[in-house]
Formats: sequence, C-alpha cells, structure tokens
Amino acid sequence: MAKRISLHEFQAGLARRLAEARDNRASALLAVQAGGRNWLVDLTEAGEILAVPPLAPVPLTYPWFRGLASVRGNLFSVVDFAAFHGEPPIAPVGHARLLLVGVRHGLNSALLVTRALGLRSIEDFIPVPTPADEDQPWIGERMQDSRGSSWTRLKVSALLNHSRFLDAALS
Repeated sequence: MAKRISLHEFQAGLARRLAEARDNRASALLAVQAGGRNWLVDLTEAGEILAVPPLAPVPLTYPWFRGLASVRGNLFSVVDFAAFHGEPPIAPVGHARLLLVGVRHGLNSALLVTRALGLRSIEDFIPVPTPADEDQPWIGERMQDSRGSSWTRLKVSALLNHSRFLDAALS
C-alpha cells in the first residue's frame, strides 16, 4: 500500500522540488556555435531551438539579415549570427539551427547558428578576464572549459536592444 502523507508535507515537498528546478535552470547554459565562435546562452534567456525552415529574403537589408521564417504561423526575423560578427555566412542546411531568442522579450527574432552543442552547467567553465567591449555590449564574460575551448556568454537582452541589431535596413 502507498505511503500516505499529509497535504502540508506534500505541498512542502513540491515547493522544495520547484525551487531546486528553478536553481538548476538558472545555472544551465545552452551551448551553440556560430561560425568559428562558441557561445553560451542562459537557459532562462534562450528560447526554442529548431531546424532551419525556409527563409524568405528581405531586399535592401544587410547580408547578415537572412530574412523571415515562419514558425508555426508566426514570422521571425532571422539574423545570421556569424555574419553579424563579420564572419562568413552560415549555410542554413545540415546542422544549422535557429535559436528563437526574442519571444521572451516581445520580439520575434531568431539567430541562425552553425550548430547547437547542447546544455552545459555554469560550473563546467572558468571565467577568463577580458575587458568589456563597449561597441558590442551583448558580448558577455569570456569562459574556458576543461578542454581549453573558449566560450563567450551572450547577453540576449543587450543584443535585442542594440541599434545595430534592430536596424537591418541598408542605408
């Protein structure tokens, strides 16, 4: 026969498990590669990641603005995150993925990345002291993993609010 517990014990246990899940989510990072650079996105700021759907090009925009994608009937602007940083453009095939980053912030924006590398824990990285880049405030803390690979934390809200990111039209 199943063990009986009081409603109070059940609620206390549920509250404890929810708090633990929140703590784990806050320390989890989504690892992605865009061009030759590794990025870490806080799971609380990362949205859905999916295979690249067909992209509708938008004329008179910068080459890093890859166009619009329909995701379940909603249009998302797609930024090639490697090209945005001056690297060669990402081919939207194979391992390439769209990372929906703007939904939480009220923007339907997606980043085209070379590949998703899975979830990582913040404890797996050590910070590498680097000066802040005032021209690119979305570039966060530099990190290094146990294998010596370099990683950069992405500040999603700083990216989504930056004038360069928001103005894809050619002048």
